[in-house]
Amino acid sequence: MPRIAMIGAGSQVFCKTLSMDIFATPALAGSEIRLMSRTKPKLDRMEAFLRRVVADNHLDFEISSTLDRREALRDADYVICMIQVGGLDAYSLDYEIPLRYGVDQCIGDSLGPGGIFRGLRTIPVLADLMRDMAELCPNALLLNYANPMAACCLALGRMSHDIQFIGLCHGVQTTMDLIAGYLDLPKEQIDFLCAGINHMAWFLKLSDKLTGEDLYPRFRADFEKPEYYANEKVRGEVMRQFGYFMTESTGHLSEYIPWFRASQRALDLYCDEPSFGGESGAYYKYCQMLDGKYRDVDYLASEDSTVGRRSVEYCSYILEAHETDRVFRLQGNVRNDGYIDNLPAGCCVEVPVYVDRGGLHPAKVGALPPQLAALNQSNVSVQTLAVEAGLTGDPEHIVHAVAMDPLTSAVCTLAEVRAMVSEMLEAQRAWLPQFAGKSVRATPAISIPAGLKRVDVPLDPALAIVHRFAELAQRQV
Repeated sequence: MPRIAMIGAGSQVFCKTLSMDIFATPALAGSEIRLMSRTKPKLDRMEAFLRRVVADNHLDFEISSTLDRREALRDADYVICMIQVGGLDAYSLDYEIPLRYGVDQCIGDSLGPGGIFRGLRTIPVLADLMRDMAELCPNALLLNYANPMAACCLALGRMSHDIQFIGLCHGVQTTMDLIAGYLDLPKEQIDFLCAGINHMAWFLKLSDKLTGEDLYPRFRADFEKPEYYANEKVRGEVMRQFGYFMTESTGHLSEYIPWFRASQRALDLYCDEPSFGGESGAYYKYCQMLDGKYRDVDYLASEDSTVGRRSVEYCSYILEAHETDRVFRLQGNVRNDGYIDNLPAGCCVEVPVYVDRGGLHPAKVGALPPQLAALNQSNVSVQTLAVEAGLTGDPEHIVHAVAMDPLTSAVCTLAEVRAMVSEMLEAQRAWLPQFAGKSVRATPAISIPAGLKRVDVPLDPALAIVHRFAELAQRQV
């Protein structure tokens, strides 16, 4: 039966949710679940809880735990990665340092300075994981839940073409719940096509399976009504201007584009809802609260051990399809090997994926509407530069990535970007081994004294035109 290695099993949310889903899947009975984490207290709590669930429900699963990743990986059939390198200590730096430079992040785990540095911390660990998998379980399927999803999967695609991997998120599933609610239709009755990049995938098609009706005209018309628009101002406004609805909350999307968080005016107008509705540092503050509440408390000890229905997470369904050969369709993050024509080859795209015993089969989407591809490309450029920095250890590419970030570039000068990156790199060195002994290059401001005699240079053609304008302006007629 399957051997399932769960890397980062100290995750109190993902590890518990995915494990309970696996327990609720009859086709996976008899599986061996190997929990691995670097944090022993959390690992011990998770192991104790899962053992209790198995015992209370009379399940046929074997549970073990280890601090040794290689031990967890040996001969594994599936590897589930849910790591967060640096934890809350690093995350606080991702949020607080950029905020001092005027970069106001709501979530800060996917793009922006916070997402970039989270990726830089994660890429070396993923590189070690891939090397171990190539040696110990080369045929295993890797399911990645670690953020920043697109950058992590782009790096995985750069590091190996042999190991099958997929990045998993729940943005499409949960947004479909929202869309179905707005349209007052069962979710199962809506036929949809969604594609783009993680955290910015677009619902290209919404139609009624029973009648064939195109549901987009009604959906767009509803978002012109205040009672709809108020719930999702950023997503609603982007759909009004660009034509399509996307997969992430106002708080997430507001960070990925330049128009909603770069000024107090914009924040007040579009990001005035609490929490993921746009609040500054919403996710960080939530994590802080939970850490303070449960740091020394085993909340799993009082959790209900009843195995119920599976969650919306794709993990257990993928394992089930792979084991049974019953085809399952999902939205997954994969290397762009021709699936979206107008996004770069090799970048990470989120497209429909079919799973069976043969593995992962992404579907070709073709070209996105050009305005949507342009929005995606603005994020892909940042992800590409961040991965280049993470894999090469060149700190200049961190500067380039942050400078190209849509929100940061709307707020900071290039000099401020360089100063911010330098401060973040120095503060996070403990988690960034690829930059050991390296620093951001200093580019001090150049002072131009009064009365400076400039170097003689050939006249620029554009300046020649300006001089001609000036001559005409002064001529007496």
